[in-house]
Amino acid sequence: MERVTLRIPEQQIDEVEQMVERGKFPNRSEAIRSAVREMIDEQTDQTGPKNWAKV
Repeated sequence: MERVTLRIPEQQIDEVEQMVERGKFPNRSEAIRSAVREMIDEQTDQTGPKNWAKV
């Protein structure tokens, strides 16, 4: 897995942290990976299920 550094507004990080605290995601990295998967799925043709690896 590759490491990516990005800048995100503090308000958005606070929202992600709240999702982690509520147990929706185990950590911030998984929350952001989930958002990226969702964005990619929305942009690609609906040609069948995606087999994304969860880490």
